[in-house]
Amino acid sequence: MKFNMIVDEGLRLAANMETRYDAWLQASRAIADGRLQWKTSGGHDYLYRIIDSKGNGTSLGPRSPATEAMMESFQNAKLTVQNTWATLEREGKMYRSLRLPRIASYGAQVLRELDISGLLGDSVLVVGTNALCAYALEAGQLLSSTLDATEDFDLTWVRDVSNAPPALQAPSVFGVLKSVDSTYTINTERPFQARNSHGNEVELLIAESLAGLPTYERLRPIPLPEQNWLLPGTRISHITCGMDGLPARVVAPDPRWFALHKLWLADKESRNVLKKGKDREQGDTVLHLVNDHMPHFPLDDAFEDSLPDELRPYFEDWKQENGLTPPGMR
Repeated sequence: MKFNMIVDEGLRLAANMETRYDAWLQASRAIADGRLQWKTSGGHDYLYRIIDSKGNGTSLGPRSPATEAMMESFQNAKLTVQNTWATLEREGKMYRSLRLPRIASYGAQVLRELDISGLLGDSVLVVGTNALCAYALEAGQLLSSTLDATEDFDLTWVRDVSNAPPALQAPSVFGVLKSVDSTYTINTERPFQARNSHGNEVELLIAESLAGLPTYERLRPIPLPEQNWLLPGTRISHITCGMDGLPARVVAPDPRWFALHKLWLADKESRNVLKKGKDREQGDTVLHLVNDHMPHFPLDDAFEDSLPDELRPYFEDWKQENGLTPPGMR
């Protein structure tokens, strides 16, 4: 399968955006809990963390070297957010002009907030069509535009919470969606799906092997055995952009497991027939990307030995169809 290589300018731009985004992310997390402000009471200054638009907040203590250092750190982080974001916006325009891999703008916005909250990569991964951006960037190749057209945004839950201590207050996927757009509501007929007033959909999936989601998560996915196949291996993380040129990080499953999962989905009896063709094309494309441009993800005997019985025939068939295994031999 022939791909078009991402030009050197695009690779340099992507690398620079990775560094810039990381600085923006760390600073954004530092100020995410609310702005800091001095308030005077009884002739003394107190540092407050403001938590709402009405100016309500909690006191962090009277003015002292410690609270002054906290304020200075907050101001520095706020300035870093402003400066790095301005640069990322400029770089995003170049990214878009080079036609590098992109995702839906609303999906990019959701991913940024999931990243700030700490959920992205630790608790949820990007699956479905939007994961292809990360694979293309990892391989340094451009994909056909027909592969990136999608109307929904799929995430899978990957953190085992069976032994986690109960959290009274922690970020949830649905809570993040509401912070992005207050019109997101849960589809009562499909409680794993949230939809906003523009018709944008976000679906949360989960592997059958995991104990479930935290009790504070309002989205309720149906545990699926095939989601287990997206847990092993080495995950891929890359900065891409929305169609609007604004950056976001995509953290996706191991491309080998993703590809075979897609080939299996194409034959799943209950799968939407309109999606089966794209499933097969995506699975085939990602395996070619891996074989031709990702030597650090070997398609070797060790990998094949790790496959479950359900996926092994798809790998064998793909190798034979592409002349990688002589008939009758492994």
